[in-house]
Amino acid sequence: MKKISILILFLAMSVILASSVNAQEINAGDVAWVAAASALVMIMTPAVGFFYGGLVHRKHALSTIFQSIAIFAVVSIVWTLWGYSIAFGPSVNGYFGDLSKAGLNNVGAEPGDYGSTIPEWLFYFFQLKFAAITPALIIGAFAGRIRFSSLMLFTVLWTTLIYSPIAHWVWNANGWLAKLGAIDFAGGTVVHIAAGVSALAAALFIGRSKDAVSESKPNNVPFVILGAALLWFGWFGFNGGSALAANGLAASALVVTNLAAAAAGLSWMGIDWIRKGKPSAVGFAIGVICGLVAITPASGFVGVIPSIIIGLFAGILSNFIANWRTTRTKIDDTLDVFACHGAAGIWGALATGLFASAAINGINGLFYGNPMQLVNQTIAVAAVVAYTFVGSYVLLKLISLFKNIRVSKEEEEKGLDISQHREEAYG
Repeated sequence: MKKISILILFLAMSVILASSVNAQEINAGDVAWVAAASALVMIMTPAVGFFYGGLVHRKHALSTIFQSIAIFAVVSIVWTLWGYSIAFGPSVNGYFGDLSKAGLNNVGAEPGDYGSTIPEWLFYFFQLKFAAITPALIIGAFAGRIRFSSLMLFTVLWTTLIYSPIAHWVWNANGWLAKLGAIDFAGGTVVHIAAGVSALAAALFIGRSKDAVSESKPNNVPFVILGAALLWFGWFGFNGGSALAANGLAASALVVTNLAAAAAGLSWMGIDWIRKGKPSAVGFAIGVICGLVAITPASGFVGVIPSIIIGLFAGILSNFIANWRTTRTKIDDTLDVFACHGAAGIWGALATGLFASAAINGINGLFYGNPMQLVNQTIAVAAVVAYTFVGSYVLLKLISLFKNIRVSKEEEEKGLDISQHREEAYG
């Protein structure tokens, strides 16, 4: 009887201890912060729609906003059924994950391999928002020229074959770029370089708008400002949430994110002021986005002064590239996605290799005595640029073999709002 009592007591203590350990694994504060950050990042995808929708011709405004929302829905399904598993499933030679997590199989309320104090469900949910916004960024390159059905098909293929493998390379612990030592705190390489370079490939493939010059003025500047403000707001979740915990690193990421955005907005505005004689509200908004892009890969690795430098240079660099594209080339990247996301993303990824500090997050860059970090960042940039440009061009070519990607001249003249949706932004 005594032995039975001891056994019961032992089992009861084991259950209590197990419950205690499990409770310690899930941190309520971390769950609350990452859940809130996920919501912040979600608002960024429709914010891109309003930002782009204000910049395009009025006859394409509704279509542009709708494309962004529709992409969010499509990627939600793709990411759940197989994209998440390709990115974060067990690695196959460092290039892509197997399908063991397809359909969220083996994903649940317990912590997974990433985020030790949050449920893997929440990590999947947070990463979904990154996967969704990335193809939405690309649409600015061919605004007013693509068939809606072709865009939806491109989104499925691009998320599956371009975004998910790159996320695996960089963010999966066994991805080949991660093992090389390349770092990307919140998506400068995975999101912005991938989107910006793919946008350039798409602009070259689809070709110029028939009214490339006459349609260059924004139709709704308040929409542009609204979109930029919501993006700035949501970006705090984008970068701060990537700490995957409510801790000092998240707070540091919030601070440097804000400073880089402010610095880039001011530097872009300054260049416009010098060139055009007046400060531009639209230019300031675009500059803010460039600063947010540039600080994204570095946000968990750099301090205050480097973040300001990164932002200032991002605004100047992107401004010059956008003006060079407009005046010196015939490339119709309509909303300068490459200048804002591709160029600023490349600068941010390389700047991470320059300014990363072990005092912030355990890794030093070139200016703190570790030149190899810049080498690793350069290799990552080169790999992602090559893969996304070639891969995106090939996907568009394959789609074009089965259906028209670009709308007809008559549909383009009529506007995508009417020709694709039989609705109008403005009656």
